[in-house]
Order: sequence, then structure tokens, then C-alpha cells
Amino acid sequence: MKTVSLSGSLRENVGKKDAKKNRREGLIPCVLYGGEEQKHFTLANKELVKTIWNPDVFIYQLTIDGKEHQAIVQDIQFHPVSDKLLHIDFLEVFEDKPFIITLPVKAMGSAPGLQKGGKLYMNRRKLQVKGLLNDMPETINLDVSKMDVNDTIKVKEIDNDKLTFLDPSNSVVIAIKSARAMAAMGADMDLDEDEEDEEAAEGAEGAEGEESGAEGEGQESSEGEE
Repeated sequence: MKTVSLSGSLRENVGKKDAKKNRREGLIPCVLYGGEEQKHFTLANKELVKTIWNPDVFIYQLTIDGKEHQAIVQDIQFHPVSDKLLHIDFLEVFEDKPFIITLPVKAMGSAPGLQKGGKLYMNRRKLQVKGLLNDMPETINLDVSKMDVNDTIKVKEIDNDKLTFLDPSNSVVIAIKSARAMAAMGADMDLDEDEEDEEAAEGAEGAEGEESGAEGEGQESSEGEE
């Protein structure tokens, strides 16, 4: 996975007043948990926005108080009106411990069904997976080069023995539908509804931190400042 290195400073005080002061100074209050102890720290807003408003998923190499930590974004809190970044929870990850993350899906190749007038429909643009750090790809690449009209790729059909997929196994990820069928069903259709007769495996949900706003799984944050 792509990595980005950021340096943070430990917070002397934790609370709403201190958090507002940090933001006025261009710093974003953050919490790192998942390790031996939680760490409350700040990161420069101008550095964070380069990755937060980016479709890619990153492993963050955080240097806090002279110590390095590998982490993923767990929860993000935005201002409800201005969408300004307010707070981030990071989950520390380790090479020998599996963790849960949501990865973007990418269609690879040219589907024969498209040449016959079909349309490619991405029913799930992201998938939740569990695995080890060194086995995590940047994206879930799905080969569509053999897909004809009315063909689908379901979660259970994705071949990757290093990752555990946590979305329902019968959920359709990608489908090739005729233009007429797409128009009839509507642009916002959920192809999973076509699988009502099949048993869907139960997906695991990420535990929300106290200041929720993003996808993921981990322990709860004890920040409680917002």
C-alpha cells in the first residue's frame, strides 16, 4: 500500500477549548489507538488534506514524540456545514496482526459485453477486507475481460487467498447490463436485490469511534472532545 510520513506533536491538554485553539493554529486534533496506550496529538492540517481528500488509501507513518507508528485512518470528523476537517482517529497496525480496512474496487480489462452495447455497473465501489499489513493491496482489482452482457462478479467469486472479504458473499460487485435493462431498473438500482433467493453471508461492521465519520474497524476512541 502507499505510505505517507507525517510528524505530530503530543497535546498538552485534551478538551474542546484546546481543540479549537489547535484548529485556529492550523493543527488537527488526533488520537492514535490500538497499541499499548492511546496518544493524543496534532497534525498539520495542510499536510493532512493532501491525503484525506484523496481516493487512495494510505498507511500513515506517524512520528509522535520521537517514536514511529504505522497506522490507518479509522474515523474522521468534519464540520457539518463547512466540511472542514475537525478530528481524526488513527488505528495503529502491526505487521503480524490482521486488521480491517475498506479498499476501492477497480475494474481491469475490456469486457466483451461492452462491445455488444452493455454497460458496466459498479454495485460496490469499495469492499471491506481483513488481512495482514504486507498483504494489503492499494485496490481490489477485478478482471472484467471475460464478462458478457448479464454477467456479474460477486464477492465470493473474488480470488484472493490472503484477504478475507467481509461484505455479504453473494453481493454483486460488478455487473454488465444491457442499456435497456439499466434504464428499466434505474441508475440507483441495487443489484443485490436480484439475489434474494441466495443466502448472503453476514458482513462484519467496523466499530465506530466516539467521534465517527469514516469507515473502518477498531477500538473506541476516548477523545470525547466534540
